[in-house]
Amino acid sequence: MHCNEALAEAAIRAGCTFYAGYPITPHTEIMEYMAANLPAVGGSFVFAEQEVAGANMIYGAAAAGARCMTSSSSTAFDLFMEVMSTIATVELPSVWVNVSRGGPGFGNLGPSQGDYHQATRGGGHGGYRCIVLAPSSTQETVDLTMDAFHLADKWRNPVVILTDASLAQTKETVVFGEPHSTDDLPPKTWALTGNAGREPNKLSMDSLGPPAVQERLNQRLLEKWTAIGEQECRWEEVETDDAEVLIVAFGIAARLAKRSVQLLRAEGVKVGMLRPITLWPFPTERIRELSERVEVVLDVELSQGQMVEDVRLAVEGRAPVDLLNRFGGMMPSPEEIETRVRSLARRPAPVLG
Repeated sequence: MHCNEALAEAAIRAGCTFYAGYPITPHTEIMEYMAANLPAVGGSFVFAEQEVAGANMIYGAAAAGARCMTSSSSTAFDLFMEVMSTIATVELPSVWVNVSRGGPGFGNLGPSQGDYHQATRGGGHGGYRCIVLAPSSTQETVDLTMDAFHLADKWRNPVVILTDASLAQTKETVVFGEPHSTDDLPPKTWALTGNAGREPNKLSMDSLGPPAVQERLNQRLLEKWTAIGEQECRWEEVETDDAEVLIVAFGIAARLAKRSVQLLRAEGVKVGMLRPITLWPFPTERIRELSERVEVVLDVELSQGQMVEDVRLAVEGRAPVDLLNRFGGMMPSPEEIETRVRSLARRPAPVLG
């Protein structure tokens, strides 16, 4: 399946019952698939008049306790931000997919990772946090989409799935596993489902009260986000045991870098890779540990350099941090990555023939 369609199918199998969205390349296949298939299983699909309307529909569906999702791409994902800040504050579980494209501004239809800051810093106002999942294959997109709905319900928090224009059109064989059990999830006693026989529920931000009330709300949310940071951080390591050069990359860039690691290892170059699967929580502690053992860290990404800021904060000067990046819809070739690693490892390219 194409990755976008596989993501949509995984959402349906994970129990998504409401989707609202507006088309923009390169996310539109998700919306088309949901339009064709969600009503067939009793779910509701709404073609919103624009992105802000769709985001507010997600607010309503989440408030009613439904598993819900929307998707968009970069320049239009921006329009979700006000609603996402509100949803995070009233603690409504929901899934938000950004199939990113070249930028900034309107950009182009090429792959990009320039939305890293937007996703990991919350994007909107007030300092909220979203769990951010970054798959690097179609199969992992399926798996993480199912995880996203479970994590959203577990923590009563928005979850962002960050893919890109290249991964979106990657066609691979996928296996759909069973969705997560809901037995370990807290009941949605807060949902606005009608108050017959009980006191009415109220979803309130408490933000119109005095500063002390707002501070108590922020403190409680901070405690939750701290717990998420401690419990939900995920990453993958490749050949890090004896690595002298450590590559840090995520998503489609990590897929390129992994191939380079394989080829360089065959030459005897001691290179490894750490791939953040959760961009937030970020694997700061593990990168810090590895930076004590390597000679140099190489950040590979499709942006002017965004994740590299988190990598440098994690390394804390224990090793130099280099950046190999392409942007505006361009991707580095494995050869570019290999050449940079050889220069950092002070190893010449092998002589062929």
